[in-house]
Amino acid sequence: MPDLTDLEIIMHSKVPLIVIETFEEPRAIEMISRLGVKQSRPVFLWSITEGLKRIDLEHSVAERLTNEPDATLTHIKGTGRAGIYILCDFHPFLQDNPKNVRLLKEIAMRHEQLHHSVILLSHALAIPPEIKRYCAQMELALPSDEELLHLVREEAALWSNRNHGQKVKTDSRTLDKLVANLRGMTYSDARRLARGVIVDDGAITHTDLPDLNRAKFSLLDMGGVLGFEYDTADFADVGGLQGLKRWLQQRRDAFHQPDGKLDSPKGILLLGVQGSGKSLAAKAVAGLWGVPLLRMDVGALYNKFIGESEKNLRDALKMADTLAPCVLWLDEIEKGLASDDSDNGTSRRLLGTLLTWMAERKTPVFIVATSNDITRLPPELVRKGRLDEIFFVDLPDAAIRRDIFAIHLRKRLQNPDLFELDLLARASDGFSGAEIEQAIVSSLYRCAAENLELDNQHILHEIAVTRPLSVVMAEKLAQLRLWATDRTVPAN
Repeated sequence: MPDLTDLEIIMHSKVPLIVIETFEEPRAIEMISRLGVKQSRPVFLWSITEGLKRIDLEHSVAERLTNEPDATLTHIKGTGRAGIYILCDFHPFLQDNPKNVRLLKEIAMRHEQLHHSVILLSHALAIPPEIKRYCAQMELALPSDEELLHLVREEAALWSNRNHGQKVKTDSRTLDKLVANLRGMTYSDARRLARGVIVDDGAITHTDLPDLNRAKFSLLDMGGVLGFEYDTADFADVGGLQGLKRWLQQRRDAFHQPDGKLDSPKGILLLGVQGSGKSLAAKAVAGLWGVPLLRMDVGALYNKFIGESEKNLRDALKMADTLAPCVLWLDEIEKGLASDDSDNGTSRRLLGTLLTWMAERKTPVFIVATSNDITRLPPELVRKGRLDEIFFVDLPDAAIRRDIFAIHLRKRLQNPDLFELDLLARASDGFSGAEIEQAIVSSLYRCAAENLELDNQHILHEIAVTRPLSVVMAEKLAQLRLWATDRTVPAN
């Protein structure tokens, strides 16, 4: 067991305070108890409800008057016999409580005389600076693919025993995908998710995987910084972007099955005017490659407390690594990482954290960043090597506008064959995909109010009364096109 070995090495290093952050408290306690038996040291467990109790002996009773944290630490400090002390969920009693912090520090400073090992076991713990130099942190290892497969087979066997020997239905390919989607989960969470897939109908099928990812992401809550996009668009629902589609198709196999000869794709930046389909294209990348899509709200990273913004980003990137293989969508990235002297350097620190992760990551996480103004982005982010390519998503031409009309009519249960698509495409010159969609939506509202069937004239009327962004912001669009001409690859 690698966890047991790591813990033993830490204790042999004579570190007095050990911090273990995990949601798997029973597993951690079992591991520590085994080490106590191996080292012939008594193991004590404390909780606010039970007090301090020896757990390596049967029928042991709790020590008297040790429910309160300060009384427990005083007891440990005054005990002469060396032992291992597990303090469960002790983190609230270290915040704004100098007495408890001081008691822990005195126990740590007397380690050479007492030889106690105090283990702070919690789901999360901020170490006070007074005792940080006396602490070592460790994380429980996550299960490997082999262990996950064994776990799934155990749950399948249990289901079979409860259902008169009936076998769980699946195939090797779906089973491999299930194991891949369970990566990054703890033993207990992975077992619970696998059980949930099996008990419903006694089968592991491809349709179970989206629900599994939903459940997995809900366990890894990010409080609004990172969202899981459940409905990734099919690339057939994106009009145009043929150049981008070819580029992605060429790299699909290298992303899923790296063979050492080809570098795994890193990511792309989609530059273009608002409403041109950048966000839809980002969703479609995940749909085309068949992986989860995570959307990072770059603006939500910012926190008023110093250091919290960077921590939010590190936690979000760690979760992306956990959910790999996946697509990480950084929408309107310039809003969070643009250089700004008014934020006390927060944007620069965020950029440094992101660049370090991009350079060092080993997991298959493909970045899709979208931007409306690349001139606000730092050059370190957009240079070759950080991202594979910069694509410019221009306004659609007539042929693509025709496809977009067909897509949105069909999506709203209208037969595109009943409309003059070429006429509509010519009339909507300068319209973005979003503006074409809105023209159809507005036409349908008008027809519903007047109890009419939608036809060409209704859509043409909405087109005529709309002032597209290419007209309202013509100068800015011309400037953007001029900048992108020799610096980017056309997505269409």
